[in-house]
Amino acid sequence: MRLHPRNNDDELIALVGEAARSLVTASDLLARIIAADRTDRAALREELHAVEHTADELHHRLIRLIHDTFVTPVDREDLHRIGSLLDDCMDALDEAGDIVVLYQVGWLPPACTEQAQILQRCAELSAQALPRLRAASGLREYWVEVNSLENTADRLFRSAIAELFATERDAIRLIKVKEVIEHLEAAADAFEHLAGAVESLAMREG
Repeated sequence: MRLHPRNNDDELIALVGEAARSLVTASDLLARIIAADRTDRAALREELHAVEHTADELHHRLIRLIHDTFVTPVDREDLHRIGSLLDDCMDALDEAGDIVVLYQVGWLPPACTEQAQILQRCAELSAQALPRLRAASGLREYWVEVNSLENTADRLFRSAIAELFATERDAIRLIKVKEVIEHLEAAADAFEHLAGAVESLAMREG
């Protein structure tokens, strides 16, 4: 293994920022999948898969560069964790879009649109914050707002499930829509975990 000197800082942070920006693209595609007619969703899902594939390549590049760098711009384990959590967010968005298409659920309740909007905002905040990871202590507004958004997503999730069970009479459709709602909630959780990792890094920086 050839170790690189500290002048890899910019490239490492750039890869983190690029991965975060890809979440914006993915969350926008997910919102479009939810809003689209059933016949249009498969093509959008393929676009989302392509974004996820590119993000996977970014993640592998980041991990290799971390391993090959003697001194990283932030703690090595934190950088690993944040890279992994970025990957988790992307996977969660991709899986949510996949479920909508595979289950052929047709019309989705307004709560799903609201959930998707929360995910879009979480992605935007992450894309704004993570390129500034070297000054994590200055990113408090980021993790506070993402935490607030996730709390909103939790309340929306509970009310959406309750509404679904109260109004849906088709058992198969109920199961399908419930799965979509749960996958959207899992994506919100993934963004909260990412923001939490940034907060932990900031706390250790003191």
